[in-house]
Amino acid sequence: MDRSNSVTTSAIQAQDNHFIHPWDDMNEIGRFKRTVITRGDGIYVYDSDGNRLIDAPAGMWCVNIGHGRQEMADAVSEQIMTLSYNSPWSLTSSPAAKLAEKLSELTPGDLNHVFFTTGGSTAVDSALRFIGFRNNMLGKPEKKHFITRENGYHGSTFLSSSCSGKSNDKKYLDLLDDNFHQLSDPNPLKRPEGMSVEGYCDFLIDELEQTIKRVGSNKVAAFVAEPILASGGVVVPPDGYFKRCADVCRANDILVVADEVVTSFGRLGHFFSSESVFGVVPDIITTAKGITSGYIPLGAMFISDKLLADLKGIDEEYGTFSNGFTYSGHPVACTAALKNIEIIENEKLLENVQTLAPYFQEQLRTLSDIPIVNDVRGYGLMACVECDNDAVSPNDELSIGERIDAYCQELGLIVRPIYNMCVMSPPLTITKKQIDEIVGILRAGLEKAAADVQV
Repeated sequence: MDRSNSVTTSAIQAQDNHFIHPWDDMNEIGRFKRTVITRGDGIYVYDSDGNRLIDAPAGMWCVNIGHGRQEMADAVSEQIMTLSYNSPWSLTSSPAAKLAEKLSELTPGDLNHVFFTTGGSTAVDSALRFIGFRNNMLGKPEKKHFITRENGYHGSTFLSSSCSGKSNDKKYLDLLDDNFHQLSDPNPLKRPEGMSVEGYCDFLIDELEQTIKRVGSNKVAAFVAEPILASGGVVVPPDGYFKRCADVCRANDILVVADEVVTSFGRLGHFFSSESVFGVVPDIITTAKGITSGYIPLGAMFISDKLLADLKGIDEEYGTFSNGFTYSGHPVACTAALKNIEIIENEKLLENVQTLAPYFQEQLRTLSDIPIVNDVRGYGLMACVECDNDAVSPNDELSIGERIDAYCQELGLIVRPIYNMCVMSPPLTITKKQIDEIVGILRAGLEKAAADVQV
């Protein structure tokens, strides 16, 4: 490994210790030595020591069209010089209007209106606020409870984090607890011993029905769910689960909110996966990440025509949804989203995912023979290799996932370590040969880690 620029790397790492990163351990502030990424090209990024690394997480589930797209840079640059910003309150711009119309063509059912936000957390937060606002207008002030799932993740703003179900992320944080009710993790691995996957699905649906009865359907406003639990470890629920949940909600006057911050814009081979993959047309969809492939921050909440129509004429004097952001419908971000969609369509990246996803999942499953691997799962171009949680190295503060990631980086691959899991969601531009490269390096990293640890 070339260390000729190690002084520069050290200097950047020292500067970086003024930057409190997401999920930073307060005990480690000032001591981090993160890999410094200097540039990207396609599915690859390069660190400050000149090493080329496959970006298997696509940044953070988002660089769907790959890094370094000149056409994206040109479009964004031209928009900056044309119009860099306008207030979204009383004004609009052509990019925002054009994107809103384009998205209405891509969303399922009657989700024809979009509320632009700054990212996924603010999209979910806005969805929850809109539901509360709507129920207040409809004279249902008691209908403010939300059903979510253990291990689900919906964001880090106040309402979206209250909605999330990852217990480790909630320690020492003040959240709104009374209005959120968590169902069991729909991961088939969590089913009781001796229970079939189909039986576990029945159990989960019964749990949803019983929760609604306990809380009261007159009080439950919405069921909020990722079609696939992304940050929870790419949890793919049993077949038919999401559709059955939606059917139960419809029967009880409960809205269905699909958090597609990860599963939209091609990750599963479609612009939106709720209907195309899982057979559900939600009342509200939230998205972010892949909407611009991470080039510019942008999020969105899509609301069905029916939900909006219900509010017409209720209060002629004041029917204002007082929620919004300085950067809602930002013209540069909307330009990036339009170019992103254009690239996905022109280069047939959805078709590429549909073609290569089965191979991606099949090749990753070959890693199941490594002793520390407990499970390999995924769908489309998102996957997780889950390792034995008890596999630890003596006197080592690294989790098994972090240890695997460290070995993989030495070999030219970045994975996203989440405790005992390695998560991947590569750019949609990936090729079969590059999939083989990912799997080969990951196997070597897993085997190196397996040789280190004691179970």
